[in-house]
Amino acid sequence: MKEADIIQQTAEYVKEILSDAETGHDWWHAWRVWNNTKLLLQHEKADRIVCQVSALLHDIADPKFHERDEAKGPSMAAEFLKSRDFPLDKKDQIIYIIKNISFTSSFDKKIDITPELAIVMDADRLDALGAIGIARAFNYGGYRNRTMYDPAINPLVYQSSEEYRKSHAPTINHFYEKLLSLKDKMNTLTGKNIAEERHRFMEHYLERFLKEWNGEL
Repeated sequence: MKEADIIQQTAEYVKEILSDAETGHDWWHAWRVWNNTKLLLQHEKADRIVCQVSALLHDIADPKFHERDEAKGPSMAAEFLKSRDFPLDKKDQIIYIIKNISFTSSFDKKIDITPELAIVMDADRLDALGAIGIARAFNYGGYRNRTMYDPAINPLVYQSSEEYRKSHAPTINHFYEKLLSLKDKMNTLTGKNIAEERHRFMEHYLERFLKEWNGEL
């Protein structure tokens, strides 16, 4: 099967699976991560088809929407790839990326960052930064009925994935607990450069948010 065909079939599959997903983790999130991946591949070297298919499939069953089932996404991806007679060596790389791409994956284990994982991980993290990152943070906070901001609740430093997942902190805390740390966690030079500008945008936004919250000019 041609590369373009498998990528197109993967896109169609993901679009169907995520048709009713929370809008920060829906088809359009997968589409943006796919676009980010293609952008990074213009400057970084890795297996193009592994990166693109992984980007599309990476969130088909995000554990936080599936009773914390970490195996569901990789299992669905494996079944899909098997049904398309996808090469075994490339399939294994894709499943590895899906299992290890999340922000929490590095809390409890050491991960071997392959060139393909580096690119797709950066592409996913870029979608959590900048204007889109801000929109996604508040969308998810509203989805979970979380307070936007509470000055009495300070941001935390999480020591494990379990601590992080149990958090019900206000949305603004999420910026300090995760989003503002992503710039320094990028793997590729291209990802780092893009993240710098998006990070600054978020810093300016938070400065303005707090001024408006406190009734300042």
